[in-house]
Amino acid sequence: MMMMMMMKVSSQVLAESNPSALGFLWRSYEEIYLLLDLLLQHHLLSSCSASFSENFYGLKRVPREGGGVLTSRLRRRSLLLLCVVPYVLRRLRGSLSRRREEEDFSIPRGPGPGARGLHRVLSWGQRGWAMLRLTQTLLYVGGLSRTHSPLLWAAGVRLTPLAPQDLPHTKTGSRSVARGVAEGVALSLSSALSLGTFFLQFLEWWFSSDNQDSIQSLTSLPAPPPPLHLLQPSSSCCPLCGRLCSNHTVLSTSGYVFCYRCVFAFVKTSQRCPISGYPTELHHLVKIYSP
Repeated sequence: MMMMMMMKVSSQVLAESNPSALGFLWRSYEEIYLLLDLLLQHHLLSSCSASFSENFYGLKRVPREGGGVLTSRLRRRSLLLLCVVPYVLRRLRGSLSRRREEEDFSIPRGPGPGARGLHRVLSWGQRGWAMLRLTQTLLYVGGLSRTHSPLLWAAGVRLTPLAPQDLPHTKTGSRSVARGVAEGVALSLSSALSLGTFFLQFLEWWFSSDNQDSIQSLTSLPAPPPPLHLLQPSSSCCPLCGRLCSNHTVLSTSGYVFCYRCVFAFVKTSQRCPISGYPTELHHLVKIYSP
């Protein structure tokens, strides 16, 4: 989770620095994170029989029944449940969140009853998943299950502490110079990832809600100058449709004012300000009400 947060923050910062060239990092950070996560978890499952967090805490995965070494089939199943399934669930939750935002803003929805039924199923599925996790945890605490997580059970594995022979410095036998160098590089990368985890904890604190006022004062973007090709005789015209604004709405990321329906549709599709190109979400829309 912390690695994903670092990826999201880094993508947003880079996209804000150059929206035209690097804006795709913010729009596609979920897919970029999925690719990097697949590479990292595949390497660790193949070399250490553990995910990144499990290896960090000195744990490894073994078959749920009998122990031993992970087979290729169990590694593929673990990789699917570690990376692909959470990605699909995040996408579905994002769709549900956007639908709720549209309902809050009273925006008419295009999808029919099928889409509404899918969102209801997803909403109930989240409640059922929470109950399943609680039940599995209670079974594990009571000694009735060998795994504490439904995902581990579905993967057909359980966690066990690393044995002495699993540690790099306890392995014996002749090693080539190339293999020694490779193990040294791998150990350095593992140490760097461990230090990066603590750095991510600092980022989590830095971007926490209690610290947002200080961050906003330090990192707020300057107001962009008005583009010459959009200057119009009347300041009440919407830059998107060119007509008088109806239901005035300002983007908090850039300060430009649009018709609500125009800017809502644009931001929902492009996730950026139509004038400045700054990364923008639906919660950055602020309606302006006459006194």
